[in-house]
Amino acid sequence: MVDLTALATHLLDGSIEVVDLTSPLHAGTPLLALPPEYGQTAPFELEEISRYDDRGPAWYWNNFRTGEHTGTHFDAPNHWISGRDLDDVSQVPAQRLVGPAVVIDKTAEVAADPDYLLDVADLREWESEHGALPDRGWLIYRTGWAARGDDPADFANADDDGPHTPGLTPDAARLLADSGILGMGVETVGTDAGRAFAFDPPFPCHDFFLGADKYGLTQLRNVDRLPTTGAIVIAAPLPIVNGSGSPCRVLALITR
Repeated sequence: MVDLTALATHLLDGSIEVVDLTSPLHAGTPLLALPPEYGQTAPFELEEISRYDDRGPAWYWNNFRTGEHTGTHFDAPNHWISGRDLDDVSQVPAQRLVGPAVVIDKTAEVAADPDYLLDVADLREWESEHGALPDRGWLIYRTGWAARGDDPADFANADDDGPHTPGLTPDAARLLADSGILGMGVETVGTDAGRAFAFDPPFPCHDFFLGADKYGLTQLRNVDRLPTTGAIVIAAPLPIVNGSGSPCRVLALITR
């Protein structure tokens, strides 16, 4: 049996640091806006039940309302038609919510071109330097987009042609869907590029990843604090029965 005492000791003495990769969840949290003919997710809102008053003298609590795919969130396989017969978010095995993580950093490229697409050549170049992508692990795609996260308009980066945000080419999405990784985490509002509605197939990360029983993590922050290799990522969505996803607390363990 593996002894976890050493891990607990390192957490207590700070030699293993817990990094919060989660964006704050509030009324101003950026949302994915779809064309007006489609259904829209509800912005996050709190409804106060009581706050140390005659509605409840010793306690404070709220109801909340929002969509499953608001803020930092988890995409379950059944979120997309390609995974419609696969797990909902409550069925995802807990063992598959934790895994090693690697970071592919394209902040410079995205700064020069917000529509930058990670391609197969980028993945092969990374593997030639750092080794194979980890089986049962997370790929974190660092783009620097989290710096825009407190300004919904800047985060969407939309014009008359639609949003302009980084993502993956269809070939790169297919390669990763065929790999052994658990899924991919991004700093943007969704795993696909802003222009992905025009790709073949449309929204290839959703189509290939979720159809292959893999997961998406979105609107991550603090990924600049992660090493290229060697972190552990823990994703903790709510187990919503029949849910397609959930707002999620995402944590990383790193060594100092």
